[in-house]
Amino acid sequence: MIYRIVNKGKKFAYLVKNREDFLALRNTKENLENLVKARKGDEKAKAQLVQFAYNIGVLNSSALAGCKSIGSYFFHDVDCYDADQSAAMAQQILAKKDEIGLMLLEKSASGGYHLVCKRQPGYTILENQVRIATILQIEMDTNVHDLQRVVYSTSGDENDLLFLNDELFDEPMTVEECEAEYVRLKNRERKGEEQVPAGAKKARKHYKPWEDDLATDDGRENSRESRDEGQGPVTSCDRDQSLVTAKSCSPLQNKPIDERVRFVMEAVLKAKGLEKSDFTDIGGRHNAVKIFLSGCNQLLSKEEANGALAELMPEHWADANVQKCLSDFYAKYYNPERKLNKDEEAIFTKSRRLGDDKEAEVSDRSAPIPPEMPAKLPKLIKLLTKNTPNQYKAAVAHAVFPSLGTHLKEVEFEYTDYVKHEATLMNCLMAHTGAGKGCIDEPIRHIMADIKARDAENTRREAEWKKDCQKKGANKDKQVRPEGLVIQEIDPDMTKPALVTRMDEAEGHFVYVKLNEIDLFEQLKGQTGKQHFQLMCLAFDPGAEFGQTRIGTQSVTARPKCRFNWNACTTIQKGRRFFSRVLTDGPISRINFCTIPEMEIGAEQPIYGKYDEAFDAELKTYIDNLVSAHGVVDCPQAFKLAKKLQEECAEFARLSQDETYWNLSHRAIVIAWLKACVLYVANGCQWEKTIEDFVRWSLQYDLWCKMQFFGEDIERANQEGERMGTRGPRNLLELLPDEFTLDDAKRMRQKQGMDASRAIKMIRIWKSRKYVFQISDFSFVKSEKFRKR
Repeated sequence: MIYRIVNKGKKFAYLVKNREDFLALRNTKENLENLVKARKGDEKAKAQLVQFAYNIGVLNSSALAGCKSIGSYFFHDVDCYDADQSAAMAQQILAKKDEIGLMLLEKSASGGYHLVCKRQPGYTILENQVRIATILQIEMDTNVHDLQRVVYSTSGDENDLLFLNDELFDEPMTVEECEAEYVRLKNRERKGEEQVPAGAKKARKHYKPWEDDLATDDGRENSRESRDEGQGPVTSCDRDQSLVTAKSCSPLQNKPIDERVRFVMEAVLKAKGLEKSDFTDIGGRHNAVKIFLSGCNQLLSKEEANGALAELMPEHWADANVQKCLSDFYAKYYNPERKLNKDEEAIFTKSRRLGDDKEAEVSDRSAPIPPEMPAKLPKLIKLLTKNTPNQYKAAVAHAVFPSLGTHLKEVEFEYTDYVKHEATLMNCLMAHTGAGKGCIDEPIRHIMADIKARDAENTRREAEWKKDCQKKGANKDKQVRPEGLVIQEIDPDMTKPALVTRMDEAEGHFVYVKLNEIDLFEQLKGQTGKQHFQLMCLAFDPGAEFGQTRIGTQSVTARPKCRFNWNACTTIQKGRRFFSRVLTDGPISRINFCTIPEMEIGAEQPIYGKYDEAFDAELKTYIDNLVSAHGVVDCPQAFKLAKKLQEECAEFARLSQDETYWNLSHRAIVIAWLKACVLYVANGCQWEKTIEDFVRWSLQYDLWCKMQFFGEDIERANQEGERMGTRGPRNLLELLPDEFTLDDAKRMRQKQGMDASRAIKMIRIWKSRKYVFQISDFSFVKSEKFRKR
């Protein structure tokens, strides 16, 4: 918050509510005149400049004296630089504005700079000032960490006010929280718990904390002369308590690393071309440490990285120079706001899946890359993907289901609402141009081989009948249409009567089509322009019919049950355009989507395996099981799994408060459940443990694609907006601190573009589910399961 300070014998603080008021106060004629004089050395004029305060929180009284309320921001002073140094320093500060949480940057009357930054909760103003100075490597004034510090302003001109974030006019904490924080920090100072070098406690106008040592917890200070050669400072950025101590102090302690940390460690070693021997070779291990930390410092906490080093170099990880390197990297380069690059994203997402924390699993759904396919797959999926290069396996694992389901004839499965469904499965592969969408062709061709052979025979019989009809013209002895013309694989270039005929003659089978481009569906759009979308919806809905009624004797009149499975491919842009008119009409939620990750420029050509007779023979067992199934098939394991998936999606929806995700999840679970049923039947009605993991991943993958490709479009369509974008749902509880207030929840919802007034309802739901507990009228604490670790 920003307060204007007025001296009426005593100082009083008046809240500045917005940017306009702030600029107006700075740009008054009197203030500008005094500023000109002050910059010429007139100290009396400087004392007449408008004064502001930035450290204090929400006040019950306007009197500044006796204030015991600390806010979420703090003032930081950088003083006495010449013009050339000043310009370079401004660029240096602005370049790291996100890292330091910069809220305001202004040139001071004396030529230095005033900064206002976000204060790390639980740490004093001085600790935060040391952190900022260390990150920027810019000298600090140790005399300006008092709560009631008053600052002389300059003008509102862009040459004086270089940066201003409007969030500064708001205070996230309540009056009670500001006062409680004040008490906590005072106790921290009183007990000597501040993590700052000894020199920070002395009055210094040009102090360099990065050249000083950090005081240890027991109050001892290590002199610079007593450090080992190469030992550097530890700054107050090192919040994980892995403090560097001299050899005279107690030895460093380290926790064994878990599976996730070990995965990250191995992945970084591979990405950086490092061998474990590099960390033990004399003369080279220091460089190995630096290279390793450069790859892992955004993926591991400092404590975790230290644990990895202890495993890589057990004899030397505690050496002073290694610990200095570790501290420097986390002080200078760790930035939780920085977006991960592609390699880091991939490592992070895979590593999160190795843990048992369900919250981590849920959080992955908003990750920038799709969920990773399980290592262990159901036997049928393993067979169908074994000849597929790794980057295409996920797409193939999804795309094979429509053709597998097409082999089921009048087979039904009972869902959790006791409605019976057939294996209606529709898949759309959306990927960038040249991504390799043809990867699904061969697996589908081999799955459909038996149907294609029968279709060929029936197509020949139909052609002969048509030829005979043409010969006989209008004669009365023209042959009637032959029986048993079951043709399942159809051509999309057909009229509605022809499609109705195919469905009517299918004798309970599905008809199936594979489209290399999804816009080929346009050939089926009919007079309404949306017939192809209506067909998709009807096919998914149990018991729906598709047909027409005509009076003419030669016209097709039939209303068969709509059994229609399909595969289609498209680019992402074209796919979004294709579905843009029906974002809220239902087709998207009924279709299973998949994608292919972009390959790096210059990547090697993917190599496929061979689809030989042995492959077909192994596949035939599964196909025969599908063909021989009949009636209602009971799969209790799939039923139980569907219940689990419903609860998992409901939990994430409650946490994310994402209505679009919640709506899409209903049918996505049905699709995933149908896949489990198909795998169960194909496996001879034998359940595999791997089916559950695969189906859960399939659901998460499908929802990830839908939210990435259509999530924001659907939301905008619901709000009658038109802007296109991509996003994923967020776990809103994860965005709040472990202890938070109702106001925190409201502000968080506003930042996420949500209605702040619904925060109370959201928290009520969380309370009923024991995600959070109430600790006062307007404050709450997360349950142990959801607390930040």
